[in-house]
Amino acid sequence: MKIEINAKERKSKGTGASRRLRHEGTTPGILYGGVKDSISLEIDTKELFMQFRHEAFHASILTLNLEGKKESVILRDFQMHPVRNNIQHIDFQRINENEKISVKVPFHFINEETAPGVKIEGGLVSHIMTEIDISCLPKDLPQYIEVDLGELAMGESIHLSEVTVPDGVELTSLTDENDPAITSISKPKVVVEEEIVTEASEEGEEGEEGEGSESSDDSGSDAGEGKSDEEGRDQENK
Repeated sequence: MKIEINAKERKSKGTGASRRLRHEGTTPGILYGGVKDSISLEIDTKELFMQFRHEAFHASILTLNLEGKKESVILRDFQMHPVRNNIQHIDFQRINENEKISVKVPFHFINEETAPGVKIEGGLVSHIMTEIDISCLPKDLPQYIEVDLGELAMGESIHLSEVTVPDGVELTSLTDENDPAITSISKPKVVVEEEIVTEASEEGEEGEEGEGSESSDDSGSDAGEGKSDEEGRDQENK
C-alpha cells in the first residue's frame, strides 16, 4: 500500500502559531534527515488522520509531497492530544535508499484459534509483545512480521529467536542474552470462582453443625427437667 501525504512549508513557528494552526484544522510537523535542512510543515488534519489510521502508515516508506516536490520518508514520531485523540505534531525523516533504517514494525499473530493449546486444551493466548525494533534497507522494510501459533500447545511460548523474518531484516533487540517471549498460551484462571464456592460450602456446614448442637442441648435440658420432677415426687411420698 502506497501512501502519499500532501504538505506545505510552515512559515510561522512557535507554540502560539502551532495552536492557531490546529484551530484552523491544520497539523504542524517537521521534515528532517539527510544532508538537507529541516523544514517545518503544515498538513491538513482530516486528510492526515485518515491516512494515520492505516497500519502501513507506521511501518512503510511514505511519499511526502511538499508543494509538488516528492521525497521518500518514514514516520519517526508523533504526539497525540490526551483527551481528543487528535494528532498534535508529527515528525518525518528523509531516507536514503542505500542506508539502513531503524524502525518499529508490528507483529501479526496467525492461527490462534486453531492452535492445539486453544482448540483442544481450551487455553488463552497472551500477546506479550506487539511490535519489534528492526534494521534494514528501505527496500526491505516489511509492514509487519508474522508469528504463527499453529502448533503452539498449552503452557508453551514463542520466543523472538523463533520468528522468521524476511531477507535483509535484522531484529536489533535479539541477542544471546536477550531472547524474550512474544506470545504464549496459558490455562484460564478460575481461582476466584473456586474460592467463592468453597466459602459458601463451609458456611453451610457450619450452619448445620450449629443446629445439631442446639438440638442436643435442648434434648439434654428436657431430660434433666424430667429427672428433677421424678425426684421431687419421690420425696413427697416418703
